[in-house]
Amino acid sequence: MLVSAFESAWVSPSAIARTTLDPTRMAQGIMTGIGFLGAGAIIKEGLTVRGLTTAASIWITAAIGVLIGIGFYFPAVLSLALTLCSLSVFRYLEQKLPAQFYAQFVVRFAQEARMPEAAMRELIARHGFTIANLSYRLDRADDFFEYRMVIRTERASNARALSDTLSALAAVREFRLSSTVD
Repeated sequence: MLVSAFESAWVSPSAIARTTLDPTRMAQGIMTGIGFLGAGAIIKEGLTVRGLTTAASIWITAAIGVLIGIGFYFPAVLSLALTLCSLSVFRYLEQKLPAQFYAQFVVRFAQEARMPEAAMRELIARHGFTIANLSYRLDRADDFFEYRMVIRTERASNARALSDTLSALAAVREFRLSSTVD
């Protein structure tokens, strides 16, 4: 930023007379490039969107860097303090607010021993989950019936209890219970 702010030190006087140099273009280029990096940090996975705070942090870091680069130290320090305070407050609030735990859930049964949908729904509800969506798959070649769903609960520990119950059921061929959150 200092290079663009002091172009008279590196551009000849005759060139300055013929052209208009705009030091704000450097900041614009930095923020545009950082915007693309931030957009790349945002990931949509099923029902969740991750990386928004990371993207915002990348962008504000670049903005503070631009302020330092042009010598605006007080606004840079003030921005840094406000950013750190905001991130700390929101992290604290995020930990205190109730959050729902979402998981991708797939369970397979032998075709002749499949669990009826009503029984599957009751099993899911008994472990504190609700079903966000549900789909079915029948594969006659490999002889299995599959339920595939997104389930949610208020407590992530319910996943362990559901896993233990499914492990004990002889009719279950295989299952996968994977969190949609890090």
